[in-house]
Amino acid sequence: MWISRYVTGNSFAAGSPEVGEVRSSGDKVSVSASSDRQSVPIIAPYGIAYVPPVGASSLVMPTGAGGVCLGVVSAPAEGLEQGELMLYSSGGARIVLKNDGRVMINGRAVE
Repeated sequence: MWISRYVTGNSFAAGSPEVGEVRSSGDKVSVSASSDRQSVPIIAPYGIAYVPPVGASSLVMPTGAGGVCLGVVSAPAEGLEQGELMLYSSGGARIVLKNDGRVMINGRAVE
């Protein structure tokens, strides 16, 4: 596809993506990989904001402007079926969108 060739040929010419450990976190993160990356912006889908925990494994994509954090390795998908979605926090709060239309908040169905 021409878009893939254009993006990989023009935007990401600064190296290969790599996984590293989040060393500091906030609006931006610092990640220790083959080299330390400081003040790396976090990329997420529109409408979702998060602050990854220190120590999490993070995927960093080098760019011409330095790099971006594309996300962190998520927790195991406990009890999720294909097609279901879970939002969770490190404090234990969970929202699960089930295939049958139910919305579960901390294990309780809500209408």
